[in-house]
Amino acid sequence: MAGGTGGGETITMATHESGLPAVHEHAAPQGFIRKWVFSLDHKVIGLQYYFLALAAVFVGMFLSLLMRIHLIWPAATLPLLGDIKPETYLTLVTMHGTIMVFFVLTTAPQGGFGNYFLPIQIGAPDMAFPVLNMLSFWTTFLGFIVMIAAFFVAGGAPLHGWTGYAPLSAVQSAGPGEGLGADLWIISIAIFCIGALMGALNFITTTLDMRAKGMTLMRMPLTCWAWFVTAILGLLAFGVLLSAGILLLMDRNLGTSFFVPLITVNGQLTGHKGGSPLLWQHLFWFFGHPEVYIAILPAMGMCSQLLSVFSRKPIFGYKAMVYAILGIGFLGFMVWGHHMFMSGMSPYTAFAFSIMTMGIGVPSAIKTFNWLGTLWGGRIRFASPMLFAIGFVSLFVSGGISGPFLAQPVLDIQLHDTAFVPAHFHLIMGVASIFGIFAATYYWFPKMFGRMMNETLARWHFFISLIGTYAVFMPMHYAGMAGQPRRYSQFTEVHYLASLIPLNKFITFAAFVTIAGQLFFVVNLFWSMFKGPKASDNPWEATTLEWTTATPPPHDNFGGKTPVVHNGPYEYNVPGAPRDYVMQNDPEIKAAH
Repeated sequence: MAGGTGGGETITMATHESGLPAVHEHAAPQGFIRKWVFSLDHKVIGLQYYFLALAAVFVGMFLSLLMRIHLIWPAATLPLLGDIKPETYLTLVTMHGTIMVFFVLTTAPQGGFGNYFLPIQIGAPDMAFPVLNMLSFWTTFLGFIVMIAAFFVAGGAPLHGWTGYAPLSAVQSAGPGEGLGADLWIISIAIFCIGALMGALNFITTTLDMRAKGMTLMRMPLTCWAWFVTAILGLLAFGVLLSAGILLLMDRNLGTSFFVPLITVNGQLTGHKGGSPLLWQHLFWFFGHPEVYIAILPAMGMCSQLLSVFSRKPIFGYKAMVYAILGIGFLGFMVWGHHMFMSGMSPYTAFAFSIMTMGIGVPSAIKTFNWLGTLWGGRIRFASPMLFAIGFVSLFVSGGISGPFLAQPVLDIQLHDTAFVPAHFHLIMGVASIFGIFAATYYWFPKMFGRMMNETLARWHFFISLIGTYAVFMPMHYAGMAGQPRRYSQFTEVHYLASLIPLNKFITFAAFVTIAGQLFFVVNLFWSMFKGPKASDNPWEATTLEWTTATPPPHDNFGGKTPVVHNGPYEYNVPGAPRDYVMQNDPEIKAAH
């Protein structure tokens, strides 16, 4: 640390001008285990999160494939799996939803890319608490193992849906899989919550405390704003779900009655009384709606970043974009009741939640129009990250349009338990977030692995995924409006749904093609890691700090020399600048613009 006071040359003083102790400093790892397994380096932890999510997404996709097969061929006997019983179908629904929401949509955008790039983009040498960071990943990993273990215990995995509604989830004798499998499901989610809380604390502290000199909050890339607000949402939401999970475990195993009223199961009194199933719904959805934004906000930040980089224009309305992210985070906690219009709530309460739900459409619309404003008149480069960013906007708008329908109690009561709802949230939350993950992968792969991905395979992947997604989820809206119920394992024999069988066959075949199209991505990802063409330090000619350092970045991100920031994150086409982009750590351009 000698000479640390002279101009902020060393890491600690540059990041901690206030003289706070440098908790984050640690030596470069020596052995394999310290470097790649129990690593303290945020970049390795980011990759660990990413590959955990990659494994999880294939498990989740396989489960959805089995569901689609069963819906159109309910009597089919599958190799290795046999025939799918109605309760097995409900297990597939439960585990598909849980794995996708927690271990893919929450894990990859925030844990994966957030961990890897937040410190580099703000000019920090690492996350604020590296050991906590390592613990948060291994906690999440343990949660995933416990979740998968639920498939292999007596009775199998639970069938109470990813929302775990009581009393179905709160009484052990309520159905197959509601014994040890349901306990493991709850324990897994509780473990995941602990990991998410540790990660959220780390993100918030890092963003507030470790920015490089000159990196004011309003000079942060929108990706960093999105990760920061997502971390705040996670800190407030996961604690509630953790508490609810503990109460549910107590109801199931200790004889308490938080969620279980006086009920009989198969004619037998259960010994519970006085609990409220609605209390579980309130606690779950108070977490569940912010969770939607935890999944989508990082993708919004990514999309903002990429549209600016590949349009060669500053993002349209940077401050409006920041305030819109903050507004979505704030309003996200006030709308959970719109999941519960069917629960018998007071029409006055429903009206309030309906108004708030319409209100949260405003910041989302501001973001959408600003994305279109960024594209307008730009010199657009249609590279693969840009294609997925545009695809994200398309899916976000298409999925968002059906939101105001479900925000009206009078319409939601008709549509609530139909296929319309899965169609809506898969477009806006599921696949839109996945497109953000794909865009981020194609964009940052050169920085992470030092090689470029294959552009031809990426384009095939994009068009199959986009067309396939619309082919799956657009018809599902119409099936819902025609009255096709959710969560039913079989309706091929139901007279009033007979006319929907061809539509369901079409959806299933579209799903086959879409899932097969993901092989383009997997092959591209692993082939390019070893055989892709070597990447330069800044292949996309972008301005943010991760493109100023070596490829892949060194252990402390900037090779001992902390950057000093002079410019905003989206300085493209600046009059008087030598190139069509100005890096954040370039000298300030004194031009009127």
